[in-house]
Amino acid sequence: MAMRTQFQLISLVFVLLLLLLSTTTTTTAAAISSSQYSHLIESTCKNTPHFQLCMTTLLQGGHGTTADVAGLALIMVRAVRDKTRAAISTLKTYPTTIERGADPRLVRALQDCARAYNAVMVADVPEAVEALTKGDPKFAENGMADAAVEADVCEDAIAAAVGAGARNPSPIAMRRMNKAVRELAEVARAIIRNLL
Repeated sequence: MAMRTQFQLISLVFVLLLLLLSTTTTTTAAAISSSQYSHLIESTCKNTPHFQLCMTTLLQGGHGTTADVAGLALIMVRAVRDKTRAAISTLKTYPTTIERGADPRLVRALQDCARAYNAVMVADVPEAVEALTKGDPKFAENGMADAAVEADVCEDAIAAAVGAGARNPSPIAMRRMNKAVRELAEVARAIIRNLL
């Protein structure tokens, strides 16, 4: 009986030791994985036109430490989508009719912006997400190139209205959104190019 109890005790100690070892190696592997993930983000962002924006966006949008370059591209495409939604929300804060005191030139410019950002939400972002998911980065690159162009379409329309003397309402918030969407799309496109 004593021999059996001693054997059970040794077995229990062995199992606990294995459990402790597996927990330690899992923690070490997670730390290495996290370090590798940070290195992947940094080396990927160095190849983009807006390093700091890339780093901030990917580190904040993290979604775990299992992303590869395609996963980083998806995170950035989703950031473009989210910023486009914010741009559309900003557009909704502007008066849309001349009766409410808005300059007709600016109203037309903001309508151009609404059409441009609608195209980003309906076509460009879904095209990029689908292409990245299916492993066809060329179409994803096209979608993000188009998103940057649409932000420029909005910016050009506002600049033309302001250049023609339109001042009411002030388009400053919308111009900031245009810059943010364009720069995020440029970063996304640069990341996607690593997959080509």
